[in-house]
Amino acid sequence: MDQITLKAMAKVNLGLDVVRRMENGYHEVRMIMQTVDLYDELTFEKAEEGISLRIDNTELLADESNLVYRAAAMIRQQHPFPGVRITLKKKIPMAAGMAGGSSDAAAAFHGLNRLFSLGMEIEEMKRLGVQIGADVPYCIVGGTMRSEGIGEVLTPLPAPPAAYLVIAKPDISVSTKYVYENLHVETIRHHPDIDSVEAAIRAGDLDGMCNHMENILETVTERKYPVIAQLKELLRGSGAVTALMSGSGPTVFGIFRTEQDAQAAYEKAEQSGLAKQLFVTTFSDATCIE
Repeated sequence: MDQITLKAMAKVNLGLDVVRRMENGYHEVRMIMQTVDLYDELTFEKAEEGISLRIDNTELLADESNLVYRAAAMIRQQHPFPGVRITLKKKIPMAAGMAGGSSDAAAAFHGLNRLFSLGMEIEEMKRLGVQIGADVPYCIVGGTMRSEGIGEVLTPLPAPPAAYLVIAKPDISVSTKYVYENLHVETIRHHPDIDSVEAAIRAGDLDGMCNHMENILETVTERKYPVIAQLKELLRGSGAVTALMSGSGPTVFGIFRTEQDAQAAYEKAEQSGLAKQLFVTTFSDATCIE
């Protein structure tokens, strides 16, 4: 095998709480992470030497600062291989709270492991991946997970009830660093009920899951970007069981019982002009797949 192409799946948060700010500056979180059927595509091709990265989106740097390049360099240091050419086709919205960069890095672990038969186990990938980003360990395994610590402590959950999603990203980019720096956890009295979201998922209760879904980071991001609240209101008014911001934003997603309801809401969101990128999709149990 001289090359391999993988799909790097996006994620949304079915619940996100920040417990505290730790002494090292990181934040302790409790989240429910969920893969969705929206993906970037990465092709890994054997080369004689070095690491090269090409991206079909000029907004992303294809240099050593890119998470895919960093992942490949880290893997090559631990498990030497001659060289690789990587081509990245972007579809997941960028700076959007959907772990696009982390998922691309996770695909590098899977892709290079298979291409060069490196023999890395999942636990080794996760241990290396967290050094690149807190979401990378989750993206390496995907599916439905309770995520704790800084995001690296993962507990598998059953898949949520089947549903359709409308994903809407407004024409803004949000800095995760800004959001966390402006989240004053010590002053927050109400926290999302992550345990109830998990219990509803385990019970296969879509309404119960949606009724308890909250994202504590909305308290920062919505205040700075009112379009997030406007999109949530639009999706709920279009029949969504609920609508929530994913991660640190600004992407908003609505959960719908039927594809027809989701498609109708997509069209309303498109007409509103509130979102730059829109998708209709579903939950997925996949991670990086061929």
